[in-house]
Amino acid sequence: MLRAWANRSWTPHESPCKLSAMKSLEAAEVRRRLAALPLWRYEANALRRDLRFGDFAQAFAFMVRVAALAEAHDHHPDWRNVYRQVSIALSTHDAGGVTERDLALAAAIDTVTECEIS
Repeated sequence: MLRAWANRSWTPHESPCKLSAMKSLEAAEVRRRLAALPLWRYEANALRRDLRFGDFAQAFAFMVRVAALAEAHDHHPDWRNVYRQVSIALSTHDAGGVTERDLALAAAIDTVTECEIS
């Protein structure tokens, strides 16, 4: 995995350095942008969402789908699973808060949840 990342061809606007140097958004901007993500909340410097599924298998299947999305976005959530509940927190630790990457992953997760939640 690390070798694939190191050998990846980067476009000029997407260098590995630029990805890690992403700046966090101001709280007011995050709140404004949450209008497009009504199932998420901004709390403790992160985007957060709690989901409840029919059972553990459905919750875990959702997490597997989100894991694939996270890999595709090269951005990974902090999350917790207890039986049929999944809690997700998105923030960019290197930037010290919410960035465009977190908003993009939240939107992608919403596309998975549209057909997952019972």
